[in-house]
Amino acid sequence: MQRWYESDLGQYVLDHELAWFDAVSIDLFGFHALQMGECDTDFLRANRMPHRFCAGLDAGPLRAAPEMLPIASQSLDLLALPHVLEFSPHPHQVLREAERVLRPEGRLLISGFNPMSLWGLRRVTTTLLAKNRSLHPWHGRFIHLARIKDWLALMGFELVGGRMACYAPPIDRATWLTRFGFLEAAGDRWWALGGGIYLIHAVKRVHGMRVILPKRDAAWHARPAWAQPTRTSSQKIEHER
Repeated sequence: MQRWYESDLGQYVLDHELAWFDAVSIDLFGFHALQMGECDTDFLRANRMPHRFCAGLDAGPLRAAPEMLPIASQSLDLLALPHVLEFSPHPHQVLREAERVLRPEGRLLISGFNPMSLWGLRRVTTTLLAKNRSLHPWHGRFIHLARIKDWLALMGFELVGGRMACYAPPIDRATWLTRFGFLEAAGDRWWALGGGIYLIHAVKRVHGMRVILPKRDAAWHARPAWAQPTRTSSQKIEHER
């Protein structure tokens, strides 16, 4: 992705993603934050947690696969997955690991390409017509936003924010991307689900149980029923008389 980010189209996507990650992560507090993949770009640069690090297969201080993170359970306050799911052979397992390593109320930030857009259409045409089918990022498996939401709900995540971005057609020319800049505002209003990328902010919810006892009053004996003295059979007969 880093080489593609250096292209005009990649820079267009990166600018929108960094703006969103900056706006969301700056208000998230805790101690430990992890960015999974794309270590050449700091997507958590605006976050103020004292311990921020990046992990990836090829680069970063920690080399790890997103499906098997060497991190203790419930140890992270923030996890960022910039374009990790569509390039993983097991995206569902990636979310399972995210649920495992995040603390209760931990935050998860995801960015991904939207298959139900002009970008998804270009992916189909590129993979069918191009001789080199490993062209980045079109060789990835773009996952539908509804499926991502279903997976997150099943794992106990609650969506608290998100948006679509990059409504311009995927043309790798800066001049044409500038000309289509008016589609950003128009897309949010008239074509809300047609953005080239989706950005998701989810929080891990852990539901607990608290036993609430009734208040002690005249109807609630100070001594529990099992502590009341039992009557003998002779006492019961005398009481009935």
